[in-house]
Amino acid sequence: MLSALDREHTIAPPGYSRWLIPPAALAVHLCIGQAYATSVYKNSLVQHFDTSQTAIGVVFSIAIVMLGLSAAVGGTWVESNGPRKAMFVSASFWASGFLVGALGIATSQLWLLYLGYGVLGGIGLGIGYISPVSTLIKWFPDRPGLATGLAIMGFGGGALIAGPLSRQLMSFYDSDYDPNVATSVADGDALTALFVTLGVGYFIIMMFGVFNIRVPREGWRPEGWDPASVKEKPLVTTANVAASNAVRTRSFWLLWIVLFCNVTAGIGILEQASPMIQDFFRDSNGVSTVAVSTVSVSTAAGFVGVLSLFNMAGRFVWSSTSDLIGRKPIYMLYLGGGMILYASLALFGHLATALFVLLAGVILSFYGGGFATVPAYLRDLFGTYQVGAIHGRLLTAWSAAGVAGPLIINGFLDAQGKPGTLTAEAYRPALFTMVAVLAVGFTANLLIRAVPSRYHEAAEKAEEVAA
Repeated sequence: MLSALDREHTIAPPGYSRWLIPPAALAVHLCIGQAYATSVYKNSLVQHFDTSQTAIGVVFSIAIVMLGLSAAVGGTWVESNGPRKAMFVSASFWASGFLVGALGIATSQLWLLYLGYGVLGGIGLGIGYISPVSTLIKWFPDRPGLATGLAIMGFGGGALIAGPLSRQLMSFYDSDYDPNVATSVADGDALTALFVTLGVGYFIIMMFGVFNIRVPREGWRPEGWDPASVKEKPLVTTANVAASNAVRTRSFWLLWIVLFCNVTAGIGILEQASPMIQDFFRDSNGVSTVAVSTVSVSTAAGFVGVLSLFNMAGRFVWSSTSDLIGRKPIYMLYLGGGMILYASLALFGHLATALFVLLAGVILSFYGGGFATVPAYLRDLFGTYQVGAIHGRLLTAWSAAGVAGPLIINGFLDAQGKPGTLTAEAYRPALFTMVAVLAVGFTANLLIRAVPSRYHEAAEKAEEVAA
């Protein structure tokens, strides 16, 4: 049965539609995108383990660190073994991470939550994230931004499903938990049952992607597409660069900085999304400055969903736009526009909920767009030869940002006061720090140049290894 996972059994037959590949990738990315919904049950975990926001935030940070490390270490393995086997391994680790995490909650052992959701789940995140990307780029050489955006938007939209689903499951397992009351938290039994349910459910859904993914046969290309057309675009190469050589180039490390800065800035808002909208509209006495219904927990939950929509839409819209205007200009928009938006959020976000949601939403669309566009940027710079492995190594920037982003915002917030007492002013130091971070990324993007020919693989060698 396991031989069905081998690459030779995933080669698409003649006439196979490439538009069947994005749904298979989405099945995996929608599941692992649950990582963005951790803020929904964060306060419940804080109370259950009787610890700080930072200590619980470490769970998310470990998962993101392991995402980058597993993607970097396993990138070459994913390329050689094919997407089906990689997606199966991802599903196994992701599901087992929830189950071990559930054991940690049930026994009140925080280290088991770190090991389960953080380490094991993080490995599932990393392998699952990169497993369909190289395949999509090979199926869509004419529109790589569109292809990766179609799949990776699922990662951004995972919280759109996981957020309300988790809240309803907690209310089902704990009759005292009210998903519409800001101070309500679920007990340990409900959290344990939640993690078990998600682990089993996600494994089943990811199997749909595992058995529907295909790779194109050798020599396949889209009808009417001329490979020579890529030469007409700046920074796009028709040559190929191996992963071992890519990490020796200046362009790789400049792009690493770009991704790190873009992710660090966005991940802080995502990690704190649910309480953030309530905090922004609270005065120094702890009283809401607008109608209570405007910033109720149900609206806060809706805010998480709205951010997920922006995050998901940005991954598709902006990455598709990059096919038209180029990768470098689109990152100038992400980073330069992000600086303006973060400063505006810090200074004016507390004036109206609509303004706050709009600013935060566009910021998250740039954040999501940065993720979806980076595989196409890599393809432009380094070719398709080992783009999956190169992508895996680049995602170590996500690991570093997964530590830096939450540490920055949680560090500032823990210094300002306890959850439920914070105001918009408490967020300003963190938000202005993000403006500086984005400025560094903007500068790095300006410095990216085409990869020198000395790093290119000989055409014959690349074809031999690919075959």
